[in-house]
Amino acid sequence: MDDVEVPAFQRARRPEHRELRRQEILVAAEALLAEMPAEEISLRELGRRLGVSKTHVVRYFESREGVFLGLLDRLQVSWLEALADEWPAPPCEPDLVMRAWADSLAARPILCRLWSLLPSVLERNVSADTVRAYKLAELEHRARLVELLRDRVPALGADDAITLSKYAVVSLVGLWPFSDPTPTVVEATADPRLAGSRVDFAAMYADILQAMLAGLLARA
Repeated sequence: MDDVEVPAFQRARRPEHRELRRQEILVAAEALLAEMPAEEISLRELGRRLGVSKTHVVRYFESREGVFLGLLDRLQVSWLEALADEWPAPPCEPDLVMRAWADSLAARPILCRLWSLLPSVLERNVSADTVRAYKLAELEHRARLVELLRDRVPALGADDAITLSKYAVVSLVGLWPFSDPTPTVVEATADPRLAGSRVDFAAMYADILQAMLAGLLARA
C-alpha cells in the first residue's frame, strides 16, 4: 500500500513501517542462506546486503539467531499455506500423504536447514521473549498441520496427530544434516564403496513418516 512505503531503510517509526523493515531483513536473510551456510552469515553481512549498518539491523532483530527464528516462522507459514494443494485431496491413501509431506519439505531446503538448526543454534543468543514468541507461533502452525493431517487421515486421533507432528520435527532435525552434507563429505562419498552412506532426504523422511504413522494407527 502506498501509505506505508518509505525510502530505502530510512528509520521506521510507525508499526507498519517497522514490519516492512523486518520483512526486508528476512528476505535478505533468505537470499543469503541460498548462497552460503548459516554459520557464515552475520548481522554485518545482512546489513551489507541491505546497504545499511549492523546497527540498523539490530533495531529490528536482537541477534542473527533472532533473524533466523523470524525467517523460520515466515517459511513455516508459507509451507503450511501450500500444503492443502501439495498434499493429495481426501479421501487418499495415508502413505501417499506422508510421501507428499516429505516431498513438500524436500522442495524447501532453506526451511529444512533452519529447522535442523533450531535446538542447537537458533534458540541460543536470543532472549526468552523472542523464544517464547516463536514457540507460541509454532503452536498455531502445529494446530494447522494437525488439522490438515486429520482431514487426510481421519483414523488418526487428535492426540496422535499432535504426536506425529512433534515426532516429524525431531526426525527432520536429525535427518536433514545427513542429507545436506558439506562439500568434503560429498567428495568422500563419491567413492562407490560409500554409496550406502548417501542420504536421500525425501525418500528416507517419507519412510520415517510412514513408519511413525503406521505405529500410531496400530497403537490406536
